[in-house]
Amino acid sequence: MVGGLSLLALSNAVLALPACLDAQSKVDEASALRFQARQEARLGNHDRACDTLDEVGDRYDDARDAFERCGEGVVAIDLRSELRGLRIAKKINRCD
Repeated sequence: MVGGLSLLALSNAVLALPACLDAQSKVDEASALRFQARQEARLGNHDRACDTLDEVGDRYDDARDAFERCGEGVVAIDLRSELRGLRIAKKINRCD
């Protein structure tokens, strides 16, 4: 009985692993896009910076959903602070 429960728990963890890896890759993509947006803003290309910041928001949303699927709700909640920072960046760059 105990062996069956541990096998079930292990299989759930294995099934959740791809979602967790996908979530981390989305966070990494968002980080790279934020760097790109900062560079575009420095060059004075605010339209492209705003478009890139929109893409960052999409990646964070995808990451939050993937973290929730893999059972890491705490990390999904932590992404809220990243989204707050994104809203501030959009305000600074005068994005709509």
